[in-house]
Amino acid sequence: MARVNALVITGYGTNCEQECAHSVKKAGANDATIVHFSDISRGLVRMEDFNYLIFPGGFLDGDDLGAAQAAAHRWRWSEDENGKPVLDQLKAFFDAGGVILGICNGFQLMVKLGLLPAVGGRYFERQVSLSYNDSNKYEDRWVTLKANPDSHCVFTKDIDTLYVPVRHGEGKIIASDEKMLDELSKSQQIALQYIHPETGEVSMEYPYNPNGSPMGIAGLTDPSGRILGLMPHPEAFNHPTNHPHWTRGDVGTLGTALLEGGVRYLKEK
Repeated sequence: MARVNALVITGYGTNCEQECAHSVKKAGANDATIVHFSDISRGLVRMEDFNYLIFPGGFLDGDDLGAAQAAAHRWRWSEDENGKPVLDQLKAFFDAGGVILGICNGFQLMVKLGLLPAVGGRYFERQVSLSYNDSNKYEDRWVTLKANPDSHCVFTKDIDTLYVPVRHGEGKIIASDEKMLDELSKSQQIALQYIHPETGEVSMEYPYNPNGSPMGIAGLTDPSGRILGLMPHPEAFNHPTNHPHWTRGDVGTLGTALLEGGVRYLKEK
């Protein structure tokens, strides 16, 4: 059985790295190492030593220029100590079979970088973005998610619904055009959607859909199913007492179930 070594990227305003490292270890990872981006660019840490990569939430560069925009350029144009693009390490990590999870600000980073959705296998081409919530305010609440049973996403396999928190100001999916949304739907790359907690139907109604994303999109996967980005925070629901109704005994599935999907895939592979 494969060993799962998780790499959690921090720095420049990231603030959920401790939760992510704790949650992925609870999900079954053998180890979780928190690393500042500069340690990678300086050659102090090599991505090839890991197989589970997490881009946590936070406020990269204060969201100046748009959420995670500056960080996307940092990944795209930085070089390591040998003058080679850092992006080459990320590409090699993925080509070697690693899994990648981006949460909130990490999801924003991945779409700006073009890791997601990579429709048609066109990685590192920006096809969608994330913009301001329709409410025009920061949303800090719990939402109900439905996993797409037809998606090939390794993280959402065997998950039906999840109740997890959101905390973001820029979470609305903006596609290049309507055709892109159609392609996402046809290719089953919409991995998670906001639903009405009572009807179970995909919702565009506020606050069940906290940002107004079309088709209730809460999370996207890539063609391989090994990359997932989502706006809600599954790592923030890593213990029953995190749930707002925990004293009533009505807790349901922990958010760590989503992180377990990545661990299970690597161990079974």
